[in-house]
Amino acid sequence: MRKYSVFAVAREALRGHKGWDAQWTSPEPRSSYDVIIIGGGGHGLGAAYYLAKEHGITNVAVLERGWIGGGNTGRNTTIIRSNYLYEESMDIYEHSLKLWEALSQDLNYNVMYSPRGVMMLSHNIHDMQSFKRHVHANNLYGIDNEWLTPEQAKAYCPPLDISKTARYPINGAALQRRGGTARHDAVAWGFARAASDRGVHIIQNCEVTDIRRGPNGEVTGVDTSRGFIGAKKIGVSAAGHSSVVMAMAGIKLPVHSTPLQALVSEPMKPIFPCVVMSNSVHAYISQSDKGEFVIGAGTDQYNSYSQTGGLQIITHTLDAICELFPMFRRVKMMRQWGGITDNTADRSPIQSVTPVPNLFVNAGWGTGGFKATPGSANLFAHLIARGEPHRLAASLTLDRFRTGRLIDEAAAAAVAH
Repeated sequence: MRKYSVFAVAREALRGHKGWDAQWTSPEPRSSYDVIIIGGGGHGLGAAYYLAKEHGITNVAVLERGWIGGGNTGRNTTIIRSNYLYEESMDIYEHSLKLWEALSQDLNYNVMYSPRGVMMLSHNIHDMQSFKRHVHANNLYGIDNEWLTPEQAKAYCPPLDISKTARYPINGAALQRRGGTARHDAVAWGFARAASDRGVHIIQNCEVTDIRRGPNGEVTGVDTSRGFIGAKKIGVSAAGHSSVVMAMAGIKLPVHSTPLQALVSEPMKPIFPCVVMSNSVHAYISQSDKGEFVIGAGTDQYNSYSQTGGLQIITHTLDAICELFPMFRRVKMMRQWGGITDNTADRSPIQSVTPVPNLFVNAGWGTGGFKATPGSANLFAHLIARGEPHRLAASLTLDRFRTGRLIDEAAAAAVAH
């Protein structure tokens, strides 16, 4: 494909922008592939890209039942950070953050990564003790994270209310300056374009209805809404529907799916310089390049595959935002949406071989899926290509739910689960 550059933009401007190639091709499915990846979100598309780039496996198809970017990749609040508590989590998210920093150059596609800083507010002694524990653990592991006084927090984010009479008084904050945001659609499109350029088939509107297995139990392919497609290996990266897809192969995943909502305001002039999160009252907010305030809510209390969610959840979130940032009380909300999170008992992901030969799963990312996109995809490609986990993902196996070696990241997940 044509390389994107300032010169290409100038050239096409003179031609009325009529010379651009399609960003990715839409081929008819082959009868079989070396690898099929079920799920056309950032994790699935990224895994296909890294399979081609790093492992030389190009006979790959990504099957998406809807359209590219129509699932969780396009339905989140785009926050990126790596300040988790346990080494197993820090390994994954720091690996991902380092990939984020160079992803636009790698894909030749501007994913609009913005390291504006992620600040997590402390409201009580428990918060302070928990966040300081995170700060010290991160620093010992070589990951940036620092403790701020209330005055330092307000200097970093001027709209913040740190008065003693505030409903949710602030006694400090943890700040990861390398954290930030990226453009979710651009991430999906960038990986799709780069994977397609290396020969990967991206097949949209192709719903998987069953996983076929051979006489020895190994996978042989999938039945889809567009017919049977054979495969030597299958990787499942279907986010909130992972448990549904894995059940087709007779595997019950230890996950449950719940809606997670977000909403955006009317556009405003630039006023909010970073990402701010509050675990205790549950609210998080940033400002997009278009000027909209992007606000995230907590997970709903019920299991569902709905992309809507309950009104009371976002109402509670907006109440908290108005208390933390009183100047935003008169800002109008413009639209709301929801994604489907697949949550494990320990709030840590699964990236594992399965009891079914040549069937691999990448699931359970919960509310941390977007920030993990390039790192998860890179490591999932390694798992599929080699048949064994990368050392950074060696603890994320399904087997940990049998042995009890869980990775309890509920506190660092920063949402009300």
